Amino acid sequence: MVPLPAQGHLNQLLQLAHLVASCGVPVHYVGSSSHNRQAKLRSHVQPSSVPSDICFHDFPTPPIPSPAPSPNSPYKFPSHLQPAFDATSSLGGPVASLVRSLSSVSRRVVVVYDSLMASVVQDAASVPNAEIYVFQPPSAFTLCWFTWESIGMAPPPEVEVDLAEFISSKGFPSLLDSYPNEFLKFMESQKECQKSNSGCIHNTCRVVEGRFVDLFASATANGTAIKHWAIGPLNPVKVPEKSSRRSAHGCMEWLDKQAPSSVIYVSFGTTTVLCDEQIREIAMGLERSGQKFIWVLREADKADIFGGGGEARKIELPQGFEEMAAARDLGVVVRDWAPQLEILGHPATGGFLSHCGWNSCMESISMGVPILAWPMHSDQPLNAVLITQVLKIGLILKDWMSPDDVVKSSAIEGAVKTLMASEEGEEARKRAAELGAAVRGSMDEGGVSRAELDSFIAHVSR
Repeated sequence: MVPLPAQGHLNQLLQLAHLVASCGVPVHYVGSSSHNRQAKLRSHVQPSSVPSDICFHDFPTPPIPSPAPSPNSPYKFPSHLQPAFDATSSLGGPVASLVRSLSSVSRRVVVVYDSLMASVVQDAASVPNAEIYVFQPPSAFTLCWFTWESIGMAPPPEVEVDLAEFISSKGFPSLLDSYPNEFLKFMESQKECQKSNSGCIHNTCRVVEGRFVDLFASATANGTAIKHWAIGPLNPVKVPEKSSRRSAHGCMEWLDKQAPSSVIYVSFGTTTVLCDEQIREIAMGLERSGQKFIWVLREADKADIFGGGGEARKIELPQGFEEMAAARDLGVVVRDWAPQLEILGHPATGGFLSHCGWNSCMESISMGVPILAWPMHSDQPLNAVLITQVLKIGLILKDWMSPDDVVKSSAIEGAVKTLMASEEGEEARKRAAELGAAVRGSMDEGGVSRAELDSFIAHVSR
């Protein structure tokens, strides 16, 4: 497994590693020591259930700057992580050496690489008994739109008709609008390194977007039809019972005391930085909505989450806000790593105010929780379209046509009330619950995602 060193990417390939290892295939997971440590520290998989046949390889990478992200940057994209992405070029030699050494004692070496790490596995591809598989971290819907845009192809009529009214009123997020130039160049350089892949793996479920997996496969076939496996959700779909919880986090005890579907969970992922003014508006909006909340308020990840790089920013809330929330039993502010999957899987959680990163979307879908969409950058705007317009399991709080505007507390208050306490919100919650049940069922014996995983294991073990 060769992941990109950013939390949402490290996480997905580690989850895939656990699924593959649980099928009896030994797995090697490669990266820098700090990124491997980060992946293990934040894993959803309980330590007691971790199979011993995942071997982590800590390869040296050159020292990189690890500045704290700037809350006042004009762009929401985490450009402060770019040096870590660039530094991965030094992994090519060690990865090729590892593949060669494994190839001498194995019938076949299967290399699964993040689509943004193609340059790292170039040399490994020349090993005679190695097979190279690309792992696509975004949603299939996002992959389709970016592919259609980049090759100048119109979406199929049935997709365009479904979204025509929405596109004409809101516009549509484009590839060029979603990423800064430096990262677009990095993406292009990785695309040029993608030679002949033996197959493609997706963290999605055919119950959710089977149509788009097939559309992406046909749009990228180029005369050579490779197999596409939709193995998701990669995250666990069964949350531990109260007695066997991994997390003893205080917010879980608070959740246990709340009514079913009464709490909105608020989190903007690991790469989002909000300015002080926006944080104040969110605080006022949550308070005025009167809805119970858990709000994860932490700084975005640095390139090295364990390393130095300046003073950590203390994120300030309006004076007395946390005391007010505690006194009225209105909510909890979490300033450290939160057990997101357990929060989403708790019966008291009835909504998720989210940046719409694909990991968060898949976790929310798995747990049957509707999303209040506030996309920031990258694939998030397109994921928001999928959630709100295609699957109809969420509502939009902020669109992407004015990414730099501060959202006022009145808009936040209104959107939270709509999701949590209106007929429109209740309909989204019902659809989310139905889809969640279908997705969880897909991972059971005989389910579609389980069948895709079994098919992939059978293929690589042939």
